[in-house]
Amino acid sequence: MTPQQYCQEQAAKSGSSFYSSFMFLPKPKREAITALYAFCRAVDDVVDEVSDLQVAQAKLNWWRDEIKNLYAHQPQHPITKALLTPIQTYQLDAEHFAEIIDGMEMDLSFNRYADFKQLQLYCYRVASVVGLLSAQIFGFNNRKTLKYAHDLGMAFQLTNITRDVGEDARRNRIYLPLDELAKFKVTEEDILNSHETESVKQLLDFQIERAESYYDRALNALPIDDRKSQRVGLMMAAIYRTLLREIKKDGAEKVLNSRTSLGTLRKLFLALSVWLKTR
Repeated sequence: MTPQQYCQEQAAKSGSSFYSSFMFLPKPKREAITALYAFCRAVDDVVDEVSDLQVAQAKLNWWRDEIKNLYAHQPQHPITKALLTPIQTYQLDAEHFAEIIDGMEMDLSFNRYADFKQLQLYCYRVASVVGLLSAQIFGFNNRKTLKYAHDLGMAFQLTNITRDVGEDARRNRIYLPLDELAKFKVTEEDILNSHETESVKQLLDFQIERAESYYDRALNALPIDDRKSQRVGLMMAAIYRTLLREIKKDGAEKVLNSRTSLGTLRKLFLALSVWLKTR
């Protein structure tokens, strides 16, 4: 199995909403974005699947060293081997990979966020930085596109956080800012015990509105001359924004007790619709 095939397999089995968009890219960009996604998936799995904090920290430290190996042109892992050509072709910054690991590492230290400012740093590291790397792979002419990529990453992560409130609570994690829980008179126990109250509904609606505002900011920031090169990001936005609106439609009960998702055919339809509009 080649490094590219390994990354393809990891991306495919994740069932990500993003993966449906990758097939619309030419092979070099498709392999690059798939390798980036596989890297993000691998370091995220360290935090989600390793219960021993010391072991998880050691694994993240290993990935830090492996990024150094990558930029020394001596990668050891299939994912970093697959990234070797993309980091040179698309001039991807080593510090961005380190920041992604920094974001995952926050999950070892925090299972609560005091306010949105603290949460914003986490979202920047685990999502906006990925957006910036993705924008470089897709290609752009106008630097305003980086603002679009940053805000779109924020929108994606805020969508994830809202979708996964119940799932995260079962891991004793609350990503909703604690000062906002207090504002809506929601207790941690309401979230942890899946209390479907009007206050919880209002809190979740507030989170959805914030995510919607980031989608608006991102799409308004994207220069017209970069829309075609960034159309895979626009496909992802169409899929994820539709997911966000399904979350709102499903309501607090679904958010707290299960997970909203879109079917594969619907994701492909949304992606194809954007592709046809931006040809």
